[in-house]
Amino acid sequence: MSSSLSLRNSLAAHWLVGCLLIMASSAALAKNEWFEEFKSSASDQELYTFLYAMPKGGDLHNHMSGSALSEWWYDLALSQKAHGYRFYTKVKINNCRPYGGNEFGRRPYLLLFNNLLEATYEALPDCEKQEYKRLEELSADEKAGWLDSIRLTHDHEGRDEFFQTHWQRLDQLMASPYMMAEILYLNMKAFGDEGLIYLESMMGAGGFIKPDGTSIPADEVAEIYRNRLAQADAKATGVTVRLQESILRFSPNAEQQLINAYDFVSRNRDLYLAVNMVGREDNDKGHPLRFTKTLRELRQKYNNVRLSVHAGEVDEPNFHIRDTLMLGADRIGHGVNLITDNDLLRQMRHGPYLVEINLISNLLLEYVSEYSQHPFPEYLRLGIPVALSTDDRGMWDSNITDEFFVAVKEFNLSWDELMLLSRNSLQYSFVEDEVKARLLDTYNKRISQFEKTVKARGVSGLKNVAPVTYSFTCKRYQVCTFK
Repeated sequence: MSSSLSLRNSLAAHWLVGCLLIMASSAALAKNEWFEEFKSSASDQELYTFLYAMPKGGDLHNHMSGSALSEWWYDLALSQKAHGYRFYTKVKINNCRPYGGNEFGRRPYLLLFNNLLEATYEALPDCEKQEYKRLEELSADEKAGWLDSIRLTHDHEGRDEFFQTHWQRLDQLMASPYMMAEILYLNMKAFGDEGLIYLESMMGAGGFIKPDGTSIPADEVAEIYRNRLAQADAKATGVTVRLQESILRFSPNAEQQLINAYDFVSRNRDLYLAVNMVGREDNDKGHPLRFTKTLRELRQKYNNVRLSVHAGEVDEPNFHIRDTLMLGADRIGHGVNLITDNDLLRQMRHGPYLVEINLISNLLLEYVSEYSQHPFPEYLRLGIPVALSTDDRGMWDSNITDEFFVAVKEFNLSWDELMLLSRNSLQYSFVEDEVKARLLDTYNKRISQFEKTVKARGVSGLKNVAPVTYSFTCKRYQVCTFK
């Protein structure tokens, strides 16, 4: 009898809990019915305006060198004369080298709009010098070609164009830390205008050189970044910034890069939080397990360096994500092929690991052919922590609002899901706990006020908002009337 009574009590308890969950869910739906009504009646322009004005959390997957708009690169390159830097770019090919041979196997010869420092240009043979022009002396057509050469905006372009030409074209344009510091500021300003309050960018401090070609120590570069962030205009953006150091995973000396990066981040913990492994995963030389021994040795020495690694950014099913988690990563960049690992998919529900979602990047680099193939909504609605991020937004000619716009348009996000994405981007950041608490409090207050304003006045309450769109949403969704 007691066993039967216990069973009935248990069933009753489960029934009661089920009823309470249904009631809570229904209450939440009713509470947020305003957003569903807005989505059903809003034009794409109104939806974009809403999302542009909407307070947002952070961008956790951002390559600073890929986040500069082409126009920024051009204007800042000319301004670098103040620091002694002058740049030349290749505008024609005179077939100066037999068989189009590459310099040191690194700098492709048969590539227009390759950018060099003046010191490097001066060391070229006379025939090759005739192929280059000073950046400020380009004709209107040459400038238009130059601007277009470092963004992925044509249908025939894709993964190979991005990985094998964009960075090679930039080349020594990335030599000046002063220019990178300005690119950081311009991103902060643009993100701040979109309601973002935190930026955690992959922005290395190594590899920079002076105008004469001599190297600049990484700690000196970090100081240049600190000084720029301390300026009034940077503070006025309202965007808190922390950085990650990156290593190129398939390089022959990637292990030594990892050792150096850990040491650098540990020494500069006020600004740098983590190390990230970047580069094409379909290059097998960068597979995750290559770094097992090195990372285990580093964890014996360092207690203050976090790890966020690109993983699952491939077409084939593999175990790179589980291998990356075993290496000690707390966040996964992209995670597109997680959908093929059923066991890991189940284990990652409800944390503690976050997947950094890059919707525009994954489409343009052809990891999905259409958004209906993207696993993002499956992760989100299974309870796997996810957050939207921009990856290389300058090369996509896009912004953080575009990521939210794609998510709402393609996957019918609810208001609660929108807020969850922003809160995840703060909760799973690597920033110091006290700063994280402050950022979450700021976000909660801003989103609450935004919701009240929109409920009371509708989109008309956002009439002073001036959204900025770029070519991605203009081309794909015809939302291009703001710029």
